[in-house]
Amino acid sequence: MNILDEIIAEKYKEVAERKALFPVKLLEKSLYFETPCLSMERYLLRPDKSGIIAEIKRKSPSKGDINPYVSVERTSIGYMQAGASALSVLTDSKYFGGKNEDLITARKYNYCPILRKDFTVDEYQLLEAKSIGADAILLIAAALPAARVKELAAFARSLGLEVILEVHSLDELQETYCPDVNVVGVNNRNLKTFKTDIGLSFELAKHIPAGVTKISESGLSQPQTLVDLQQAGYNGFLIGETFMTNSRPEQVASKFIKELKMLQDKKEVLA
Repeated sequence: MNILDEIIAEKYKEVAERKALFPVKLLEKSLYFETPCLSMERYLLRPDKSGIIAEIKRKSPSKGDINPYVSVERTSIGYMQAGASALSVLTDSKYFGGKNEDLITARKYNYCPILRKDFTVDEYQLLEAKSIGADAILLIAAALPAARVKELAAFARSLGLEVILEVHSLDELQETYCPDVNVVGVNNRNLKTFKTDIGLSFELAKHIPAGVTKISESGLSQPQTLVDLQQAGYNGFLIGETFMTNSRPEQVASKFIKELKMLQDKKEVLA
């Protein structure tokens, strides 16, 4: 059993437990449940923003502790002040050290799209995402049968949530993409081996349907890489560890985004 299989097996158990503790009727009473979602896709396409989805992640299965005592309030506010287009908040507890309360905190202090980053396997998690203030959810092609991905995407859209479909191969893209997907994310990190290859984003770019908003995820540590990926057609970038390995992630994000803007401006002048 690889690490992804282990996480998914654990997630099914966790969802069953949460269903018993927090019935759907309770989730539906949340302050956020009837609140219209902000469009992450629209924010990614805004010219006044960086296209960066800045992530809050305490740990990972491959790296262990990254920033276990991060202040979600300070970091999320700082990310948005730095020019991030949106936030991503890990809510998986066992493997990534997150919790639903992290997303609720980010929602409380920020008016921006927020991605609930988790391993979605059940409709209950989509109702839960809506109840804690998420605007978008992640569906990982490698984690589910293609038909199940499409079912969950349709249910998410019925709730007003936007859907990011995460793929790691052409087969996954072709088998799982459907009209209910708002954004296609190419994960440069193989979730079964945790090896990272930025070349995958460049390779898959030409296969993503024309007009579909696309983002590159994982292993993005240099602003120049983002400029190159934009040239290849990417609209956004999910960045976590590059920022989170510092005690003040928001300061690293600010410096990164300023360097990115300088490179973009220079490219425009030369063009």
